[in-house]
Amino acid sequence: MFSKCQLIKIPQLSGPKGSVYTILIDDEQISPFQKFVSRYKISFKSEINDIVSRLKVMGFKRGMNEGYFKLYEGNPGDGVCALYDKDKSNLRLYCIRYGSQLIILGGGAQKPKTIRTLQDDPDLKRENYILRDLSKLITEKMQDKEIQLSEDGLDFEGELTIEKLDYE
Repeated sequence: MFSKCQLIKIPQLSGPKGSVYTILIDDEQISPFQKFVSRYKISFKSEINDIVSRLKVMGFKRGMNEGYFKLYEGNPGDGVCALYDKDKSNLRLYCIRYGSQLIILGGGAQKPKTIRTLQDDPDLKRENYILRDLSKLITEKMQDKEIQLSEDGLDFEGELTIEKLDYE
């Protein structure tokens, strides 16, 4: 899915209660989150505004509490989740949650109500599986002490460029 990924903090969404990161994949200049916002900012303007507002509330006032997320959207223990949809929403945004103070935003897509599982839609599946891969690599880097959380739990520290090595 990718060979290199860089973790980037989004200062406009990060505050004293939580930090919001996104990723740059390979040599792309635009993150999956930015692509998601750009793709849907006209057709689903109110939903995009709501998502950004909720992320700001998390970063500045409330933290990344479980109630904001649909948990267990990935493999057991990988932290991959989705920002909770409102009842009539059309969009699904995937992220990785690290405790109640830090998330990494991936991408997302439109999720028609006719779709029961993310595997039924190629865009949703791709965005979700990128984060599953990334979570696994971050876990390995944390175990090797190449990446760690800051003392206050609000930041990643260490080597924030993650390369996927192919041993084949």
